[in-house]
Amino acid sequence: MALMDFIKKQFIDVIHWTEEGEDVLAYRFPMQDFEIQSGAQLTVRESQMAVFINEGNLADAFAPGRYKLTTQTLPLLTNLMNWDKLFASPFKSDVYFFSTRLRLDRKWGTPNPITIRDKDFGMVRLRAFGIYSYRLTDPKIFHKEVSGTRDVFTVEDLDGQLRNTMIAAITATFGSSNVPFIDMAGNQLEFAKAVRVHVEPMFTRLGLTLDSLVVENISLPEEIQKMLDTRIGMNMLGDMNRYTQYQTANAIPIAAGNEGGLAGIGASLAAGVGIGGQMAAGMAGAMAAMQPGHQAPPAQAPGAAPTPGPAPAPAPAAGANATDEVMATLEKLHGLVGKGILSQQEFDAKKAELLKKLA
Repeated sequence: MALMDFIKKQFIDVIHWTEEGEDVLAYRFPMQDFEIQSGAQLTVRESQMAVFINEGNLADAFAPGRYKLTTQTLPLLTNLMNWDKLFASPFKSDVYFFSTRLRLDRKWGTPNPITIRDKDFGMVRLRAFGIYSYRLTDPKIFHKEVSGTRDVFTVEDLDGQLRNTMIAAITATFGSSNVPFIDMAGNQLEFAKAVRVHVEPMFTRLGLTLDSLVVENISLPEEIQKMLDTRIGMNMLGDMNRYTQYQTANAIPIAAGNEGGLAGIGASLAAGVGIGGQMAAGMAGAMAAMQPGHQAPPAQAPGAAPTPGPAPAPAPAAGANATDEVMATLEKLHGLVGKGILSQQEFDAKKAELLKKLA
């Protein structure tokens, strides 16, 4: 009985794969010292395909289903075996199973920055990362080009090849599109479509089909990103005059909370207006001295009484610049009233004080 059991075990009646490994793409059914019985049952489950290989030659492929192995169901193998009629004896053949289910959430990214030529920034180095998904669709091509005679071929065995292909596709996309980095980063969906055009032929050549490709982020090195942020900030601020006004308006509420508060601000503004008026008067006197026919007053002897002369002309009023400054200050203070930072009573007092300086 032991001898009969041993002989019986040399023949295979049922061929199937339960896909025990979670990330297995290709699996070789164990056939060492075994032969397939005529009429054996082949079961190919959903999301699987099976291929028979005879002495290194690709033969018949099977989609999901249950098959009885005969010359009718194995036409290519029958031809390779030179079977001209129904075979009744067992035969040897390699059987490979392939998992065709979708491989999700495969990550890709640039381990090191890649250098590209950008229209706005010149030569820059950028990083990018995202996810993609794919499935095995042509087991014959995959066996011939990728998995070969290995007993098991996993998803991880393929990740490095696919990830490097993504990086090459990004470089090619930037090089051929002439689209600035800012536009690419601002529309990642269109960028992913452009990358996909470069990637899909490689997947097809390996017997795979790319299902989806997502670009999650495109970024510049930190130092370039800081320059970009500065440039964006200046574009938002506009000219320097507007920037100065913006900074001044922000400084007033801060100063109001310091010692002296708005009273200190008002005093400083008033002093500034007074100094401006004195400078304007001095400039007017200097200009008058330069006019033709102007005579300087005679020198006085030591101890002598001053010579009566015409009454001094009144000091000129503050110039237009001083007036503009006062009006601008009043507008800012009035804005603080609207924000609730300054009361109406405080505003009226400061207004009277500033206008008095112009009198």
